Amino acid sequence: MGSYKVFVIPLLCGIFAQVLKVIFTYFRERRIDFRRFIEPGGMPSAHAAAVASLSSAVGIQEGMVSPLFGVTLFFSLVIMYEAAGVRRAAGRQAEVLNRIIDELFAERRIPPTHLRELLGHTSIEVLVGALMGITITLLFY
Repeated sequence: MGSYKVFVIPLLCGIFAQVLKVIFTYFRERRIDFRRFIEPGGMPSAHAAAVASLSSAVGIQEGMVSPLFGVTLFFSLVIMYEAAGVRRAAGRQAEVLNRIIDELFAERRIPPTHLRELLGHTSIEVLVGALMGITITLLFY
């Protein structure tokens, strides 16, 4: 893999996290839902796995005091914060709006169109994704 490790390993970490979501959904709901492979949210966070892996790979290759590591770490933290903060809040808002839509539909005022509720991650989902990304990266180096 050589110099491509810094790209390939984070990519594989993100894909692996998405595959795990399909597997976890199967065990929880006893059905295969391939939409989980491309949908956001859920355990573990593929975003966190990929960016933590990227930061780890850059840190290993370039050194933990390199400017490039600092940049990747900064953007990794921003992405993980956004996944657990902003997108999670948007999902909660969608949940509330869907209840309002259900009530209005029950009164025959509007058609039943629902918003996607699973947009973000809990802090645990982000943490597990990040730890998974770091661990897999260390195994490949």
